[in-house]
Amino acid sequence: MRLRALGGWHEDPLWSYVYPWLVEHDRVGGAAWRAGTGSELALLRETADEIGTLPRGARVLDVPTGSGVALRGLRPGQGVDYVAADISPTMLGRARAAAARLGVADQVTTALADVGALPFADASFDLVISLTGLHCFPDPRRAVAEMVRVLSPGAALTGSSLFTDTGPRYELLRRVGTRAGILGPMCSSAEAVYWLRESGCRDVDLTLHGGLGYFHATKRMDEEDRG
Repeated sequence: MRLRALGGWHEDPLWSYVYPWLVEHDRVGGAAWRAGTGSELALLRETADEIGTLPRGARVLDVPTGSGVALRGLRPGQGVDYVAADISPTMLGRARAAAARLGVADQVTTALADVGALPFADASFDLVISLTGLHCFPDPRRAVAEMVRVLSPGAALTGSSLFTDTGPRYELLRRVGTRAGILGPMCSSAEAVYWLRESGCRDVDLTLHGGLGYFHATKRMDEEDRG
């Protein structure tokens, strides 16, 4: 039975309000995040900061964008093409509001999209970021393959996720999230690393921190594939 008070992603879940609030309120939010996940909000911010290193004209895909937490890594006037994608129209509305609030709306477009069948051409993005998203997807292996497909050779996929092999301390967190409809089948960190390599990535790094893992991988260049 689903925990109706929390709701699934198509039902505008309570968590979609709590998560961005935690990120925006560093002192209280950081303590709550640490207590619940055993990790640090600073690691999410550091992951998003890679967006701010991209040159003018670069293309970024943020999927699932949710309430636009990753937008905090985008700098006003940076001149990138930032696509915020999500399966929920409600989340896309919040992402647009966050972009306006952060002064980066001129760089952001939103796209209603299923990560299992992204409506973008092969090799069309210079960075794909997926903050706390992989654990939500109904088919995480397919999601990894699609995110890598739309990456340009030499570009990076980065993000964070809950993983199933982080120990019994976080089992309750995973069970509650699953019953609430906000978590999918999830995967282990080893499975995620395997899928990233299988999909064409090299330099795959995945580090567990509490109940979360933070990953970064680079898509192989064409000549590496031929070799």
